[in-house]
Amino acid sequence: MTSTKKDLFKPERLSASDKAAATDHTARGIVAAEKLAREKKTEKLKAMRLLQEADAEPVAPAPKRQPARKRTSA
Repeated sequence: MTSTKKDLFKPERLSASDKAAATDHTARGIVAAEKLAREKKTEKLKAMRLLQEADAEPVAPAPKRQPARKRTSA
């Protein structure tokens, strides 16, 4: 049996709706993967921040400044 171009390459045209569905499926998969990665990173950073805050010494708040007095012309 000899291979011909017709046997090796079967060009099947996809409809526009099939292309759109494939693109939509791929895009939604990418977005979901990015969301999962972002949530994992956020949880990791939050845990690190809480550990850092627990180890740090409490800082006294800065004293409040009194507002400047208005000068009156005499």
